[in-house]
Amino acid sequence: MPRVALWLGLSVLIVVLDQVTKYAIAQVLSPGDRVALLPFFSLVLTYNPGAAFSFLASAAGWQRYFFIVIALVVSAVLVWMIVKNQHDRFLCLALALVLGGAIGNVIDRMTIGAVVDFLLLHWRQYYWPAFNVADSSITVGAALLIWDGFVRSRDPKPGAS
Repeated sequence: MPRVALWLGLSVLIVVLDQVTKYAIAQVLSPGDRVALLPFFSLVLTYNPGAAFSFLASAAGWQRYFFIVIALVVSAVLVWMIVKNQHDRFLCLALALVLGGAIGNVIDRMTIGAVVDFLLLHWRQYYWPAFNVADSSITVGAALLIWDGFVRSRDPKPGAS
């Protein structure tokens, strides 16, 4: 079980970093505030009741519970996959990143009804939707899962032809 604890510990670290950064931003910014740090990077405070790219953000409120249920089911599957594949470091890294991000955002949904986003990339009049540490973790983890699924070679299973 020590390897499983390592991967779950990484997920917990991501949750803590995500929640601490969201709390810190919410203490210093008000919704709509923008602090430019670089010509292409700003801090903002937004609350997203939807999913990625504000998908379903304007729904009547049911989406909160829908996304909570999905995140909890996916989190349970991710834990199961980590336990099952605990000796595959690359795969478990990817799964732990997605798990930590999913839990970070589900905490927001459960406690305040929306996900806190605060990182904003932009260039001139073009803006990427605001995001957070959890979103970044999910994105990196998903990219690693794609890499794992398409590029990384696997040893054939014994008896497979």
